[in-house]
Amino acid sequence: MVFVFFIMSILLFLLYTGMPGDPARAEVEPLKMTMTPEAYEQAYLDARARYGLDDPILKRYTNWMGKILQGDLGDSLRYKRPVLDLVIPPIKTTIKINLVSTFLVLGVTIPLGIRQAVKKNTLFDRSVQALSIVGYSIPTFILALVLIYFFSVRLGWLPISGLSTPNFSGTPWEEFLDEAKHLILIVLVILLSNVAFMSRYVRAAMIDSLSMDYVKTARAKGVKEKAVIYSHAWRNALLPVITLIMSWFIGIFGGSVVLETMFGINGMGKFYIDALNAKDYNVALGVQMFYIVISLIGTLLIDLSYGLVDPRVRINE
Repeated sequence: MVFVFFIMSILLFLLYTGMPGDPARAEVEPLKMTMTPEAYEQAYLDARARYGLDDPILKRYTNWMGKILQGDLGDSLRYKRPVLDLVIPPIKTTIKINLVSTFLVLGVTIPLGIRQAVKKNTLFDRSVQALSIVGYSIPTFILALVLIYFFSVRLGWLPISGLSTPNFSGTPWEEFLDEAKHLILIVLVILLSNVAFMSRYVRAAMIDSLSMDYVKTARAKGVKEKAVIYSHAWRNALLPVITLIMSWFIGIFGGSVVLETMFGINGMGKFYIDALNAKDYNVALGVQMFYIVISLIGTLLIDLSYGLVDPRVRINE
């Protein structure tokens, strides 16, 4: 993990520092008309020295990494504020949306996938498979536009964008209901666009597990069908499924550029793409390093979770 972290940090640092643009020039350019040429040039040189742009690339990386290891992501070139202060609100928004969506998706897809595997090749199974193919094939932005049209434009039930009604004030419960109303559409889009894929994955894992000899043996011994499905088959089917589930949790912090932009929500995805469009590379690089740390920790949790699900993969002394 440490090796991957440093290799990725070097690659990303070289990538972002090699992008076109001069942060020192961008800082002093608005002052050009109010200063003499000599003062302007001196201000530019001072800005380059402050950003360390004249230092060798190795020294620049070492200084930057030293700050990263201390939890300092640098300052935004656009907002003149620490990146860490700017990142916290979008992270909270993205976590809030994706946590709700994740629990709903798992709460629907796991029972649905298990039911499909148990009722394999029945009318129920084939109907759900057909619907899941349709749901998996529709792009999320198309699905979002359809839901916005019906629930917001035609019916007027739900707000189109934002996390709350402008200038809304009320009791904490009323504010919670107002925010929940604004989240319904984006959560519904995430739910519908991912139920299809997840349910098919759970179905395939359960079908494979139900075909094993230990399941046949359990049935031959007279074990109740529910115990066979949920105690024997599902626990063994969890091993391939858990990778997908944990990867899903890692994605909680990522956000969605398309959906957050469409619904006017300032989450991590929209925050990151706005930083790139504004050439605020300190913010973009800080967010990218945050993603790397989360991904590495998530991968470690996936490996550790295998031992919790299946004792056969535990490391014994």
